[in-house]
Amino acid sequence: MARNKYNVDEELDAPFNWQQFKRSLVYVKKYKKQIALMFTLSIISSLLALLSPRIQAYIIDTLIPRSAISFIIVLGAGYFLVNLATVFINRKRGLISVYTSQSMTTDMRTDVFEHLQKLGFDYYDSRPHGKILTRVINYVNNVSDFLTNGLINAILQLINLVIILIFMLTLSPKMTLVVLAGLPVFILYVALTKPMQRRFRQKAANKQSNVTAYLSENINGAKVTQAFAREDMNSGIFDGLLKENRFFKLRASYVAHGMYPIAAMLMRVVKCAIYIAAVYWFRDDFIKEGIVQIGMITAMVSYSNQFWGPIMQIGTIYNQLMDAMSYLERIFQVLDEPISVEDNEGAGELPPIKGRVQFDNVLFEYEKGTPVIKRVSFDVTPGESIALVGPTGAGKSTIVNLLSRFYNVTDGAVLIDGHDLQDVTLKSLRRQMGVMQQDTFIFSGTIMDNIRYGRLNATDEECIAAAKAVHADDFIKDMEDGYFTETKERGEGLSAGQKQLISFARTLLSDPRILILDEATSCVDTNTERLVQEGISALLKGRTSFIVAHRLSTIRNCDRIFYINDGIIAEEGNHDALMAKKGLYYELYTSQIKELMALE
Repeated sequence: MARNKYNVDEELDAPFNWQQFKRSLVYVKKYKKQIALMFTLSIISSLLALLSPRIQAYIIDTLIPRSAISFIIVLGAGYFLVNLATVFINRKRGLISVYTSQSMTTDMRTDVFEHLQKLGFDYYDSRPHGKILTRVINYVNNVSDFLTNGLINAILQLINLVIILIFMLTLSPKMTLVVLAGLPVFILYVALTKPMQRRFRQKAANKQSNVTAYLSENINGAKVTQAFAREDMNSGIFDGLLKENRFFKLRASYVAHGMYPIAAMLMRVVKCAIYIAAVYWFRDDFIKEGIVQIGMITAMVSYSNQFWGPIMQIGTIYNQLMDAMSYLERIFQVLDEPISVEDNEGAGELPPIKGRVQFDNVLFEYEKGTPVIKRVSFDVTPGESIALVGPTGAGKSTIVNLLSRFYNVTDGAVLIDGHDLQDVTLKSLRRQMGVMQQDTFIFSGTIMDNIRYGRLNATDEECIAAAKAVHADDFIKDMEDGYFTETKERGEGLSAGQKQLISFARTLLSDPRILILDEATSCVDTNTERLVQEGISALLKGRTSFIVAHRLSTIRNCDRIFYINDGIIAEEGNHDALMAKKGLYYELYTSQIKELMALE
């Protein structure tokens, strides 16, 4: 199937619309009490801050001319207390903001993670994992920060503007018009630059995703990079991705930061206009009983500063909104990704099974019009062991993935004990199956934790018994802390064979009725493989098993062998019958024997 790569920008399925933004507010509503308290504290803080210029004006214009020293001291103390109260209120609001922001981040990230857990293999097959990681970590952080701080601050700044406007109107309606004169210019700039900002920020988000994808890929492949001396070449590729990211981030920043000098320039022009207007145009408004009201002029200048402060803040918040919009698009793209494999409506529990497996005219396509499995049919009786062999890419692993319902069949049906897999719940199906895939994965934790992963209520004794059955106990007991030895990420420090044996014990512990081994012994050396075969032979008794293997010596004793070629069962039978037929299986088996003899 087509796969998005680290150097390919991801196209959005649908453009951003305000319905998506409204949809994001569900995370805000959950914390409406905290947000209401933040609003209340912010409004109180703003009102207290707005009192300061009025106190100053009253002291300058009224108390100082009257030499009312005692009142000046009282108001001075009040002025100090107002500012002190503002500091404590802002601190309390900040703490609530941090709590709300982190809670929203947790909620949003949980929703994305839970949806990712449900997505089928086809989703992970089609894109670098680093791009998925970027959405869960970086994008969620930015969006949640905007929803708690940016959005709330935008509303608060609008409230501040209204309050400041009221205070200015009570002082001088005429001078208020002077302060407002520069506002249309600012609004015009924002409107003209909006499309450009959105385009640059979308590009920057794409480039950041590409950077993370390539970084993730190189961390996982660091050993291969060093083995082939690719450090310089990879650094060059990474540097190119960083430059592309920087280019679009800078373009977005250039446009965004144009707001600040424009707002600052307008604020200075307004200040000059106030002084000019006070002297020449509206001087009667600022003269009372023959005395120029210097305090009133000072207050208007202060209010003009406070008025343009929120305007600049709203400009900053607008830039954050542009970022949040580009991130929201991608977060909702994940949340809206259809779950290709899920419980169908009305699906029931799969009862305890005996292990009969039927493929009824199964057709499967990764991409429409390109069948990988072509009308395959077979019937496996309970307890029968089936080996799947054939060339790479023939469809062996696809067949067992369809049996595990990691993918849905395109046409036909897969049945277990007569139950169509489409009609039963995934959990009830996979609870009775044991799957060991070719790509062995070891989680961080102890060896005991890894063995117990698929059956959390298993006792230590049961875990040890499973390890002994596959002869993993032979090396585990010799480790420093035995079964409680800590494993590193992806099992670093363990050999490939050791990781596979631990994974094998994990699968056997689940006591499945159907066992699937997809290249289960591919990384086990010949001596260890002999021990593993002895261990699993007892387990396979009474259980239906499917074994995908390239090493044909491991499947000689299977009840039946399916030779898969180009999506069909080209040959079928036990080892002796297929060898006597001298067909495709015979050629494959004899060629392997010759290779082994040549190595010896």
